[in-house]
Amino acid sequence: MNEIIIKEEISVETLIYEIRGKQVMLDSDLAKLYKCVNGTKDVNRAVKRNIERFPENFYFQLTDQEHEDLQFQSGTTNKMSRTLPYVFTEQGVAMLSSILHTEVAEITSVRIMRSFVKMRRYISQSLINNNIERKLLDHDNRINLLEETFNNFKDNNNHVFFEGQMYDAYSLLIGILNKGKNKIIIIDNYAGKELLDILKIINKNIIIISKNINNETIKKYNNQYSNV
Repeated sequence: MNEIIIKEEISVETLIYEIRGKQVMLDSDLAKLYKCVNGTKDVNRAVKRNIERFPENFYFQLTDQEHEDLQFQSGTTNKMSRTLPYVFTEQGVAMLSSILHTEVAEITSVRIMRSFVKMRRYISQSLINNNIERKLLDHDNRINLLEETFNNFKDNNNHVFFEGQMYDAYSLLIGILNKGKNKIIIIDNYAGKELLDILKIINKNIIIISKNINNETIKKYNNQYSNV
């Protein structure tokens, strides 16, 4: 059984799980990979003899919920152990390899370390790809919104009038001005008396920015109307 598990075709990456935001390996899987005669007993005995080398960020025991979640990750339905298993982080595995003395310890440690590195690269690349996809989606959404807004504006407000169509132009301008809710701002250096003649029937607060209307015209207008 152990010989089958440590063959090169068996991917160590499939034995790496994520718990508490860390990549970890089960004590039982490590016992098999390191060919421990007494299984997890040898692993945990070695740890207890060197417990000062294994702080919590190197080695910790799973909770009931974590054990249940781990079974879901691994696709198993039966209990992996009668007692809650221990797991080792990458640093913990490196420390474990230095205190275990089995015939495959050295070569197995190299394989495991390479697997941790590969998993980190895979996760980092996945995060980068997801971030790029989110940004591209957001970018596409912004472009679509701009195109939709532009199309609506183009359809509703861009018009060309030819000579003799003054009434149509007048009618359209009145319609646009009446859509204003509270205030209308007009920026037009060609504005003059003709514009004021149109604005006098618009019941909105109107601001005109123009160099073309003289003060005398504005004064006469304001003597009768108070909207500009």
